Amino acid sequence: MSSQVHQVTHPLVQDSLTHLRDKTTSLAQFRHHSDKLCQLLFAEAVTGLPLATTTVETPLTQTEGSCLDTEYLIIPVLRSGIAMLFGGLQLLPKAKVGFVGMQRDEKTAIASEYYWKLPPITKNTVVMVTDPMLATGGSLLHLLQKVSPLKPKEIRLVCAIAAPEGITAIHAEFPEVQIFTAKVDDHLNDQKFIVPGLGDYGDRYFGTE
Repeated sequence: MSSQVHQVTHPLVQDSLTHLRDKTTSLAQFRHHSDKLCQLLFAEAVTGLPLATTTVETPLTQTEGSCLDTEYLIIPVLRSGIAMLFGGLQLLPKAKVGFVGMQRDEKTAIASEYYWKLPPITKNTVVMVTDPMLATGGSLLHLLQKVSPLKPKEIRLVCAIAAPEGITAIHAEFPEVQIFTAKVDDHLNDQKFIVPGLGDYGDRYFGTE
């Protein structure tokens, strides 16, 4: 597996992923475990990004510490990507947020864009794209093809689960993009669904199934 793919093996991540896969998990429990999973994935996804040194006064004395020194932009891919936004903002409350709407044709599995609204992106921006299910990679490739020319500092993808086919598609064109996921699943079936997967993430999180 590519060194740019990071499977987060923390016990709490894997526990929540199991609950998300279980078809009997209730709406409330699915949301609970989704939010917890996403917080932990974001905690891993900021690994290696620069920290600034600062001086603070403790109740006893003055000491040096470190703080986040990065301009973050979280881009959830609508609709299911919004489910991952909440966990991300709890860890990165100063992050800006952009929205990208992509809709997949059920017959061809080709994604088309229907909404695009992003804050300004600069050379200091670290873009964190959230999409719970990296399947074919079509939606994310479309997004990367538009965002990459804006020259952000870095682009990282945060996904609950990923298929090998999607990872291969992303890295064939964008080998520098790091992918953070709870699990790389086995394969895509004939309908381009991830196996073993966990069903439709958006439907299960928002209660629309």
